Amino acid sequence: MLEIKNLHVDLEEEDKAILKGVNLTVEAGKVHAIMGPNGSGKSTLSYVLSGRGGYTVTEGSATLDGENLLEMEPEERAAAGLFLAFQYPVEIPGVGNMTFLRTAVNAQRKARGEKEISAADFLKLVREKAKALKIDADMLKRPVNVGFSGGEKKRNEILQMAMLEPRMCILDETDSGLDVDAMRLVADGVNALRDEGRGFLVITHYQRLLDHIVPDVVHIMSDGRIIRTGGPELALEVEKNGYADILTEVV
Repeated sequence: MLEIKNLHVDLEEEDKAILKGVNLTVEAGKVHAIMGPNGSGKSTLSYVLSGRGGYTVTEGSATLDGENLLEMEPEERAAAGLFLAFQYPVEIPGVGNMTFLRTAVNAQRKARGEKEISAADFLKLVREKAKALKIDADMLKRPVNVGFSGGEKKRNEILQMAMLEPRMCILDETDSGLDVDAMRLVADGVNALRDEGRGFLVITHYQRLLDHIVPDVVHIMSDGRIIRTGGPELALEVEKNGYADILTEVV
């Protein structure tokens, strides 16, 4: 599904290497988690995959279902089935949440050669998805993320993901700023989307999120590389001992 080979990336404004040879394969139906110290390149990896500007790929490749992501515009990557849930979702004043969601869903359907969803069918679907995430009707009527709490913004991101049903979901520190109840709601929304045809890449600092979204594989990232890979027990090791011992192994 998602295959990254020897990916090297520089931050343009500082002419600084951030990713220094990332190799990673996320298979369909699997959840991979990436953990690591601050500044290790975790969020940069998500930005580069989604097509955010300000980065230069100097070497390597990234493909989704065999298609070259790095040659696509951000909207083309989304149409190909890539979704990024942001660590800090932005507010979009003047754009209603429902309008945004329906426009996004229909843009995806058009890109796949499918018929647009009718207003009635969309309303039924969005209410069903929102109810599961405890998003009330008032939130759906408001401008996108405007006046939302941190937890509401993250639930709204998961609602977008549930509506778009992407093939590859990247969650960039979705647990950031969430209390226990909000984290459980977000995790429940993610788990409801897990199936054999969809992959997840979950970026997090904390093992606590992985109590709710149990990964198949855990990677440790440092200095722009993945330095160790294991099962869910690796996250527990980090929670207990920190990164010092793992980092020492690769010095």
